[in-house]
Amino acid sequence: QVQLVESGGGLVQPGGSLRLSCAASRSIFSINVMGWYRQAPGKQRELVASITIGDRINYGDFVKGRFTISRDNAKNSVDLQMSSLKPEDTAVYYCNGRSGNSASWGQGTQVTVSS
Repeated sequence: QVQLVESGGGLVQPGGSLRLSCAASRSIFSINVMGWYRQAPGKQRELVASITIGDRINYGDFVKGRFTISRDNAKNSVDLQMSSLKPEDTAVYYCNGRSGNSASWGQGTQVTVSS
């Protein structure tokens, strides 16, 4: 099972940008879907963005063009570029890798959007 480690979270002002990175312990070339999820206090975990082996991308409805997911199979990483951040984007962001019935999660990275 692949180990995933997120980085890049932190405190940012509304309207600002952050880039999250997810580093995998082995090649992600064969992992069907890599994605980012988030969970805010008292809320369910929700999909932020996902990208398949074939670079098919899916975003949560709330993204509305503000975020971009990218996958680098050579570097075994998946990044999430976030811009125009809002206070409601505050959450723990998790990296996920999924192939068939197998799924791996990172430990999460906190993103706080506040003035």
